[in-house]
This record gives sequence, C-alpha cells and structure tokens, in this order.
Amino acid sequence: MASETDKRTAQAERQEIKKAAGHIKQASGQIAASTDRATQLAADRTMFAAERTYAAWVRTGLAALASGIAAKVALKEVLPDLGIRLAGSVLVLFSAFCFGAAVWRQLFKPAPPPDVDRIPGFVLYAVNGALAVVALFALFSIWISR
Repeated sequence: MASETDKRTAQAERQEIKKAAGHIKQASGQIAASTDRATQLAADRTMFAAERTYAAWVRTGLAALASGIAAKVALKEVLPDLGIRLAGSVLVLFSAFCFGAAVWRQLFKPAPPPDVDRIPGFVLYAVNGALAVVALFALFSIWISR
C-alpha cells in the first residue's frame, strides 16, 4: 500500500499539473488575442496601402492628362500635327485608364474588415468619373483645335 508520503506527493503533483494547465490555457488565450489583433492591424495596413495605391493612380492620371494637353504646345515645332494629336491622344487615353484603374483597385476589400473607415464608394465614382469626363473633353479638344 502507498504510504501517506506517497499520497501527498501524488496529490501535490496533480495540483502542479492543474496549475501548469491553467497557465498554459491563459497563455494560449493571450496568444490568440495577440494574433487576432495582429490580423486586424494587418487589415488596417492593407487598407492604407490600397488608399496610397489609389492616390498613385490618380496622380499618374493627372500627370498624363496634363502632358497630353501640353503636347500640343510643347511639340508644335518638333512633330507634325498628326503626330502631336496621336501623342496627346495616347496620353489622355492613358489618363482615363488610370482614373478607371484607381477605382477598380480600390473596390477590393481586405479579408478581415479593417477598423479604419474606407473612402466611400460614391466619392470614388464621382471624383474619378469627373476626371474621366475631363479626359474625354481634353481628347475631343486635341482633335478639333487647330
């Protein structure tokens, strides 16, 4: 039969095992909470990166639009009229593409919803739609002006 000392030792070991299990459970809960927060912060960073990409597309489109409009004046002495119109048209059409790509790129949402607010979709459509209309008027202007 087990002695009184053996019983106390076994009981102390069981208590130590329960205590260790409690610590492991608490640590795993902290790790899970930390992982959830890290995932949330990653979603926020992804959203901010998407907004920077949107801004880069719009900036590139505006630069192409300005270059297409300025091509008439800047290339007057260098290229024939048809070459100037084609160069300006390509730049203006590229600007319209950039405005469309900016909105298309911004529509994708990160898997976990971010904590930060996104730019509302109607604002993206309105601003980039207006810029695309300006680009089309610029294209029209390139071809009809002398």
